[in-house]
Amino acid sequence: MSIQKISHIGIAVESLEKWIPYYRDTLGLSFLGKEFVASEKVQVAFFQIGESRLELLEPTDDSSPIAKHLQTRGEGFHHIAYEVDDITKSLSDLEQKGVSLIHKKPKRGAHQSQIAFLHPSSTGKILTELCQSQSREDLADAEKN
Repeated sequence: MSIQKISHIGIAVESLEKWIPYYRDTLGLSFLGKEFVASEKVQVAFFQIGESRLELLEPTDDSSPIAKHLQTRGEGFHHIAYEVDDITKSLSDLEQKGVSLIHKKPKRGAHQSQIAFLHPSSTGKILTELCQSQSREDLADAEKN
């Protein structure tokens, strides 16, 4: 497995509209926009910080993992995400090393990336996400289809 960088830090929120002004206007972070992520039933807002981002996550459905998180833990830190070069190989390597996986196969995340979560029982109680960005060639191919 080859971790490239911290992709983003996820923060669970009840309302994007409440928190976007804080991160954009008060802290002065560069707002990158919002996106709906169907696989996770969330609306996300991204802010750039150097090579990494902050990701605010608002549930769009009561069955969303973020809705469940908010019910039990309230607003705040949700997960850390690492960019990897080959998510399928990374998941396989981690499983062979005894890491408990929430997702054994990647699924679509924000920005057309592939994502998968590792279980906090294997990661020091930190929900951990692996992300593989779609290459420019893959993005071009997807736009053609």
